[in-house]
Amino acid sequence: MIGRTREFELLQEAMDKDRAQLITIYGRRRVGKTFLINEFFHNKYAFKHTAVSPLNENNKPKRNLLKIQLQEFYYSLRSYGLNSEELLPADWFAAFHLLQGLLEKKDDGNNLVIFIDELPWMDTPRSNFMSAFEHFCNDWVLARKNVRLVVCGSATSWMLDKLLNNKGGLYGRVTLPIFVEPFTLHECREFFRAGEYAMDEYDIVQAYMAFGGIPYYLDLFRKGLSVPQNFDAILYGKQAPLRDEYDKLFSSQFTNPEELQRIVTILAGKRSGYTREDIAEKGKFTSGGGLTRMLSALENSTFITQYIPFGERITKYRLSDPFCFFYLKHVKDNRNTSTYWQSFFNSPAASNWAGHAFEDVCFAHIRQIKHALGIGDVITRESSWIVPGTESEKGMQIDLVIDRDDRKICLCEMKFRQGLFSVDKEYSTTIQTRISRTIEITGGSKPVISVLITTYGLQRNDYSGKFQKVITLEDLFQ
Repeated sequence: MIGRTREFELLQEAMDKDRAQLITIYGRRRVGKTFLINEFFHNKYAFKHTAVSPLNENNKPKRNLLKIQLQEFYYSLRSYGLNSEELLPADWFAAFHLLQGLLEKKDDGNNLVIFIDELPWMDTPRSNFMSAFEHFCNDWVLARKNVRLVVCGSATSWMLDKLLNNKGGLYGRVTLPIFVEPFTLHECREFFRAGEYAMDEYDIVQAYMAFGGIPYYLDLFRKGLSVPQNFDAILYGKQAPLRDEYDKLFSSQFTNPEELQRIVTILAGKRSGYTREDIAEKGKFTSGGGLTRMLSALENSTFITQYIPFGERITKYRLSDPFCFFYLKHVKDNRNTSTYWQSFFNSPAASNWAGHAFEDVCFAHIRQIKHALGIGDVITRESSWIVPGTESEKGMQIDLVIDRDDRKICLCEMKFRQGLFSVDKEYSTTIQTRISRTIEITGGSKPVISVLITTYGLQRNDYSGKFQKVITLEDLFQ
């Protein structure tokens, strides 16, 4: 098990408590939720069931899904000891009644652990599933001190709306919510070291820039292949395992995947993102509650991030999922070319992508950046900043602004390089201009610190002193 130390601690605390537990574990598809649960419980359950995917092999909705879900639940009951004379349940109330009877026969006073994986898939249209599930939880599970019901789902919005933020029968019933996050760079390094891959930090960052910290994706890397070769093997060609992952990512989690993909495609077009009004206009969405719910669903699933640019009051949304960004930019229209990335990765366009993707890596590791700056406990606000131009001054974009409550502003430049980064006279002038403009716009209320975030460090020369602090991969991997 790589990482997940805090998750294990929380689960153990829940197991040790002298009351019933309703544990919800949620997070993005492929992030390792099921693996986490099975590792903690050693695959030993009083009952376990995995719901059936609502999609067929062509990524289309299955027919008669309620019947299929009930049949598979029944077969799971049989595999855990249900009497063969019991008939197939006609609805979810009958199904949970059978489960209740099975568990009562197994109850010997020790903890009874029930694990239902991909719970949202069971809530098919007009199935009355939630009413039956609520009744089972309230009437039986939560009335027994030794019962531990663990439910898991990739449909994050469903898990939040139907369980954690439930306003009906399950209001306040969840005893432990666990959101499983992608690996950090540090955990990715542990993962590849455990697998004895010949990959250094530079290689791992490249992998992170395309696949994020998603364990399932990283596990597809093959030993003995370079990073570009692995990209081709995983993403390009007819046999590539993640060739169709982008569509599955949305159709398996959302009931309206096409509309959500349209939003993601819009946001992929501009790294600093768009306002809600911009998204409505570009996607021809009605500016009502529907768009708000879709944006919330994408944000809850960590595909997009909401932020307020420095010095502004308006909220913007930006695409923050590395896999989605890489797929839309470099896979979607090229996936039939089996050696695409090997022939492309040294091109100017690939370098441009790497520069933007490295910015996303840094935004995902703000905690490590703050620690390297020595401000881990200081309250801060982080965002990119596009400074508008004037008649006498050009506009400028600052990769990351850290607005600190200890009366400092950090202007951070992010540079992905294979060696040391060098500041020349022209770039030195650019840095000074950015510092001066920031002081001018903020009225000099806070001193400005210039920070370089790069791979290996800064080449010392006559102009390198413009950066007052340098953060490297070593810091990001902490």
